[in-house]
Amino acid sequence: MTVGIVEQAQLVLESPGKAAWTALAVPTLDGATGPSAGASGPAADPAGAALVRPLAVATCDLDTVVNAGVYPLPLPYALGHEFVAEVIEVGPQVTVARPGDRVAVPFQINCGACRFCVRGQTGDCATVPHVAGYGLGALGGDWGGALCDVVRVPFADAMLVPLPAGVPLAAVASLDNLADGWRTVGPHLDVLDGDRRMLVMGGMSVGLYATAIARALDVEVTYLDRDERRLAIAQGLGASVGDVTDRTAKYPLTVNTSGRESNLLHAIKATDRGGTLVDTGIFPGEVALPMLRMYTVGITLVTGRAQARRDIPAVLDLVARGRLDPAVITATTAPWGDAADAWSAHHEKLVVVR
Repeated sequence: MTVGIVEQAQLVLESPGKAAWTALAVPTLDGATGPSAGASGPAADPAGAALVRPLAVATCDLDTVVNAGVYPLPLPYALGHEFVAEVIEVGPQVTVARPGDRVAVPFQINCGACRFCVRGQTGDCATVPHVAGYGLGALGGDWGGALCDVVRVPFADAMLVPLPAGVPLAAVASLDNLADGWRTVGPHLDVLDGDRRMLVMGGMSVGLYATAIARALDVEVTYLDRDERRLAIAQGLGASVGDVTDRTAKYPLTVNTSGRESNLLHAIKATDRGGTLVDTGIFPGEVALPMLRMYTVGITLVTGRAQARRDIPAVLDLVARGRLDPAVITATTAPWGDAADAWSAHHEKLVVVR
């Protein structure tokens, strides 16, 4: 319980490569204090809210590029949006979990009842401001980060996903990037009918999660990258690997996770007739696409943000059945007390655990 505790430490990114602890009010079920204080409408209703204690928090690929000074999110901001947690307290209407339960917490705030949530667009909830989420600063709104002691979850029944027994917490903490990996292949298996081959243009962790999930679904993967560590991991997952200049084969499903325009254009050229290209990258500027080629070949281009709450159960099911081990992609695991130094120094997937 949080009775008597009024202040907690929150890890904040002050500048690229510099994370530090700062004091923050502990949230309450009614939202009167804490990061989401002032939330209105259904998000403020304590009856359907929960308080959780983060147990394992992972860096997202976006965190990594912001930490490197490559992507310009406004600073400072509270860190941590990929996490699993223990339930501390729940409102009277909450049925999905009780205190003591361990749960996955999607980073996107979603009510579960609006027209977008009902059709699976849990990252586009209409009940809260668009792109509302934990650990994204001004981009996600004032919901705080997960590198703290207590996080308020406003729509507990819609958001919380009970963790299957025996699932390692640190292995599944990266729920944003894991959902990103799932959406590159899970919804597109029909494209692979008769030809279960997939090309992944690697870049940071999402490409590796895409590779791991595809292999768990018995899809053959060609993984292209220039990073030796990532190439070794992909090969260990059972993928054929090569340099990004390999431009010979055509695939029914291609994936670009790099955020690089050159790799996106490569993926377009490598997509077979009637194939699908999934791009998970974030391009701050305009990108010129070869629309004539895409038209004549008949390429379906899929882009957009992950729908984390929708796809987390599918990922957890693969892990629970022993088909997927996300831990092989983690570069560093750090104890909670070392979070500031570890986050400041990280440049690959980091998981902070209590």
